[in-house]
Amino acid sequence: MRIVIDMQGLQASNSKRGIGRYILNFIKNFIKQNKDNDIILLCNGMLQDSIGVIKDEFFEHVDSTSFRVWHAMPGVSYINIENKSKIEVAERIREDYIARLEPDLVILTSLFEGLVDDAVTSINTYEKPVKTAVILYDLIPLIHSEIYLENPVVKDWYLKKISNLKRADFLLSISHSSGKEAVDYLHFSADKVFNISTAASSFFEKRVYLESEIQDWKTKFSITRKYILYTGGIDFRKNIERLIEAYALLSLSQRKDYQLAIVCSITEQDLTRLKNLCKKLGLNNDEVIFTGYISEEDLLAFYNLCEFFVFPSWHEGFGLPILEAMHCGKAVIGGKYSSIPEVINNEQALFDPYDITSICSSLSKLINDHAFRSELEKHSSKQCEYFSWEQTSNLAWTAINNNINSTKLNAAAFVPGNEKLKKIAYFSPLPPMKSGIAHYSAELLRELSTFYHIDLIMISGEETHDPFLHSVCGIKSIEWFKENAETYDRIVYHFGNSSFHWHMFDLLKNYPGVVVLHDYFLSGIVAHMDLHLHHTVNGWEKELFKSGGWPAVSMRYNAADTADVVYKYPCNISVLQNSLGIITHSEYSRQLAINEYGAGALPKWETIPLLRIPANNFNKADSRKKLGIDSDTLVVCSFGLMGPTKLNKELIKAWIDSPLSKDNKCHLVFAGEKPGDLYGSIIDKLINKCKCNIRVTGWLSNEEYNHWLSAADIGVQLRSNSRGESSAAVLDCMNYGLATIVNANGSMAELNHDCVEMLPDNFGKEMLVQALSKLYNDPAYRSKISKSASVELRKHYHPRSCAERYVSVIEGFYSKPSPQPHDLIRTITNFLGSDDNDYIRVCKSLAKNFEPIPRKRKLFIDISELIQRDAKSGIQRVVREVINNLLIKSPKDYNVELVYATNDSDGFFNARKYGCKILNIPDHWAEDNPIDYYPGDVFLGLDLQPEIVRSQYKKLKEMQNDGVHISYVVYDLLPVNQPQHFFPGAKETYNEWFSKITSFNSVVCISNTVANELRAWVAENAPNNSKRLSIDYFHLGANPAVRTSANKDSDDLDNLISSLKNKNTFLVVSTIEPRKQHAEILKAFEQLWLENLDVNLVFVGKEGWMVEELVSKIKNHPQLDKHFFWFSGIDDNLLAEIYEISTCLICASTGEGFGLPIIEAAQHNLPVLARDIPVFREVGGDAVHYFAGESLEIAAAIKKWISLKENHKIPKIENLNWLTWSQSTEQLINAVLRNVQQINGE
Repeated sequence: MRIVIDMQGLQASNSKRGIGRYILNFIKNFIKQNKDNDIILLCNGMLQDSIGVIKDEFFEHVDSTSFRVWHAMPGVSYINIENKSKIEVAERIREDYIARLEPDLVILTSLFEGLVDDAVTSINTYEKPVKTAVILYDLIPLIHSEIYLENPVVKDWYLKKISNLKRADFLLSISHSSGKEAVDYLHFSADKVFNISTAASSFFEKRVYLESEIQDWKTKFSITRKYILYTGGIDFRKNIERLIEAYALLSLSQRKDYQLAIVCSITEQDLTRLKNLCKKLGLNNDEVIFTGYISEEDLLAFYNLCEFFVFPSWHEGFGLPILEAMHCGKAVIGGKYSSIPEVINNEQALFDPYDITSICSSLSKLINDHAFRSELEKHSSKQCEYFSWEQTSNLAWTAINNNINSTKLNAAAFVPGNEKLKKIAYFSPLPPMKSGIAHYSAELLRELSTFYHIDLIMISGEETHDPFLHSVCGIKSIEWFKENAETYDRIVYHFGNSSFHWHMFDLLKNYPGVVVLHDYFLSGIVAHMDLHLHHTVNGWEKELFKSGGWPAVSMRYNAADTADVVYKYPCNISVLQNSLGIITHSEYSRQLAINEYGAGALPKWETIPLLRIPANNFNKADSRKKLGIDSDTLVVCSFGLMGPTKLNKELIKAWIDSPLSKDNKCHLVFAGEKPGDLYGSIIDKLINKCKCNIRVTGWLSNEEYNHWLSAADIGVQLRSNSRGESSAAVLDCMNYGLATIVNANGSMAELNHDCVEMLPDNFGKEMLVQALSKLYNDPAYRSKISKSASVELRKHYHPRSCAERYVSVIEGFYSKPSPQPHDLIRTITNFLGSDDNDYIRVCKSLAKNFEPIPRKRKLFIDISELIQRDAKSGIQRVVREVINNLLIKSPKDYNVELVYATNDSDGFFNARKYGCKILNIPDHWAEDNPIDYYPGDVFLGLDLQPEIVRSQYKKLKEMQNDGVHISYVVYDLLPVNQPQHFFPGAKETYNEWFSKITSFNSVVCISNTVANELRAWVAENAPNNSKRLSIDYFHLGANPAVRTSANKDSDDLDNLISSLKNKNTFLVVSTIEPRKQHAEILKAFEQLWLENLDVNLVFVGKEGWMVEELVSKIKNHPQLDKHFFWFSGIDDNLLAEIYEISTCLICASTGEGFGLPIIEAAQHNLPVLARDIPVFREVGGDAVHYFAGESLEIAAAIKKWISLKENHKIPKIENLNWLTWSQSTEQLINAVLRNVQQINGE
């Protein structure tokens, strides 16, 4: 059972009241009690701030796919009278969204919302209603309208909600009292109102406090003595004034011992009014305490430390504070009307809330009669046990199951002729067009016209010569159809992969209908429209990108033969997305779509067999006479155009090895045309070589084709590499009663195995030889298959039964909510005025609500920094390598989309032109538009751009709320952990960045060391984020070293390289910045040079920040270009050569995110001497030699290392295992998607 729960009760104004607490507890337990049902939590996208909170609350109860968010044009609060038409629009958008979820039931948790905010609640104002249950809290404003509905706008709003409430299928009341109100005042049938009661949160319990805690707490709230407690709100019906008046009637001695604590949120106006009342009654300032809003912890203390609880309200829906006080073991007294008696369940504890003396008498009795108070406390402890969220949930499920099971409507089965004929617009090639679909449609229309008034929509200038179609169908032009499209009840398009269908693509987009997909692959016609007809502008590239992503477009421009692109990518996604439903002739086509898009992401899809008119019963003898075949000849035929995918060559070879080739009375006939290419030549050679009764007929007319079907005894129809089409030839063989051999390829695997001789898809030659021999040697078996095939065709493939199935499927598709927005748009435009901005806002909301089906999920890669500037930094190097790999190979089930934002942009934009630049392909087809995102998409913040995260944080949270998984890569925490090495303010900037990115779904760090540092940071700085945040890691990669000669600009450089080879040369590769410790390394080598050690030091890296003094020293160093060298900006080839000629790589940094130079050194088998810090240990393992300390220790470590090297005792760097960038990218994406699968429950 699919149940949609409208969560606006936790989003709108009532969410902060008891209603909000009720909904939260009820839904959690409701879900817990029935985990086997499909429960969707539906949120209002106009109330963004609450969505994240709701997702956090239900994080452990449902997976992320259970959340849905609908969007409408904001600014629809009812209090603004100008919003009335916008509210109508929003109501229809919401109901349409719900209808397309196809729920068995909608639970509306709070109907009376939207007066002062953008909540939108309505029930079945849409033409396709859904079963709805409403949680009913009370009808107090209706019953006491003179008090609550004085304002005409509020009254209009409330009565409209009442009108909606009456359309609910049944009600879940929170008390018997509120349910009775629905029966008495709204005339609901009693059997449609179910009391599911309520319960208190388990948070409210008896608790013991330390004396010091009590004193601090009393001081905080000015509690100086025992007190009587009230909590619940300030409202006319809450009767606070009479409670204060009753308290004032107590004796002075009683009031000296007891304060009255009124604990609830209170406005300044109410506070002043009530204090004036106290003053008027002669009460001292300390006798009545008004706390204002307090925390739940403080409220729990108020319950536990009070003497007793009073609830003077004269009308409640339930009275939850009563139950909370009972859970804390307190005596409770309350008014005797509405729901309060059923909650308290003790007549002695009730008073007349309208009678001040009655209230006073009850207060006085509890103050004076300790035995009575003790009795009520015991009663409270027992009474509260009758209320539990488990019971409430079970009662709700019982009510739901009773109503769903008793009233569930089954779709009426199709009964021909049981209603007025509907009008249908029919798009298809028709005779005399040379298309198999044309012939198919002509046959189908003869039967379908019994059930519909059919207009054939044709291109101007085209016509059909079929007299029957002229007599029973209207014939209209496309232009006429466009002007009169709304007059049609149904639209059907027949799509195939030929030029006869080019005009249907745009028509389907603008006038959605049911699609009969004869060919799963439409790439031929899509490419043809773009390249030859010029009907679309870059249409092929866009279609390729839409379904196949960057690899598909790249292949389009890099393939040696574009036919290979046509063959690989079906280019059918727009047709699937724009349809109201898909009809194919086999399940195999649907399986292809499942393989491409996933089973849960397909449009409505049905299978109807490929119809076949019963055979004309040509006389076999006459056909054989006409074809020149003797009556005693065994004729084996294979029908259709010959080619490699028809496995004609394999059939010939099996024929040659079979006994049939030795029998002069056996003939193998290929009834069709042989291609005039290499394959045709191979066929000729095989036939000429064997000389065993094999012939090829060439092209056949329909009459000749039917004569061969009539004359044959055995059919052989083999296939390979099926592309989703159904074989008409196989059905023709079965139709004419041929014993037919097939292999289980594509749709042929679905044939009834009793009606054909079925071989495996990838059969061997001997298997085909055996099948031929079996049918040759066993006439009885041949006859059995023949008869079974004829019966099968007449039963399931007869035009009449297929036409009836068409009607059933078409009507079924149209009975469901439309997956396209066209009908909704026509409806809501009636409510919109002339403001263009309103239309824009509506269009934006509809774009979010209507997720294209099917579609590949998107993996958004944020390159906001790289697209602006390539600073050649280490981080940007990672970004470049990762996106280079992702553009070549997308993750399974995802299309990669490069995106970027600026500080002032409205969200993120596609970076497709940049993607083309990376792949070095034309970009004329690419458009950098605002991104479209839907639930299930993934956003990966690969680039480091804290400013963008700050400026786009609201948009990113909105994306997350809408179901996009947001993940960020963290390279290090150095500005936080080592702020002395960075510019002032860096620590604060990064702390803010970390606080924001850890509020998303996941973070992937570039090492486990960084991941552990981030976990510690989150625990200390953002503990609330840790509950649902996943922190994972991956390792960076390197490209295999390519030994190429560096580009040397001068002989001097050549000599320099030569001189480095002749000495121990120690290499440092990194940007020159403080934490890299270049200064300490240089000091160490200065010490070594003083000791006359003949060693070289080479720095490779550009100047960084906060190193001006060091750089000046480097440039003026006496050893520069002698024993000390600095390469500030060199290409990769020269860097590779320096790695090759160096003796050792030194990594002295005090902190790193990874340590990529270690990997690069390992590529060149260059040993490494590294500071002993955790991340270097993680990356280098036992393949690296480690040191600790500053310059002197570094100098000592270098001397020790040289000694170890001379004795062949240094660690073997070749033992270090490292990743390629391709493997690193895969590791990164796996880490991201692993978390996606976890929170999606996959």
